[in-house]
Amino acid sequence: MNHNESIEDYLETILILSKQKPVVRSVDIANEMGFKKPSISVAVKNMKAKGYIVVSDEGYITFTESGRKLAETVYERHEFFTEWLIGLGVDKETASEDACNIEHVISDKTFRAIRDFVK
Repeated sequence: MNHNESIEDYLETILILSKQKPVVRSVDIANEMGFKKPSISVAVKNMKAKGYIVVSDEGYITFTESGRKLAETVYERHEFFTEWLIGLGVDKETASEDACNIEHVISDKTFRAIRDFVK
């Protein structure tokens, strides 16, 4: 997984957690992704440096506008490809894993074309 894919996966996880919890903290990300806290700390530092998130003094993680946009883009792609692959007869687990790979490498133009064609 390259650096951008990793950040996209973290952002997507933060988005999903933010829909489930009133606040998101590093420990929540670690628990959800199954990573150790030091790995999460490095990722949080990188996402802050890229301007995708803000961390409050209490440790609450929130998106910047660009971070939310990227997270929503990745999440939309993941959901679309997962459902599409399931509709093609792929089992749910494989569909989700494949969607996770596809979501990172497909261009916006190609994604929109596929989405519009399928709908």
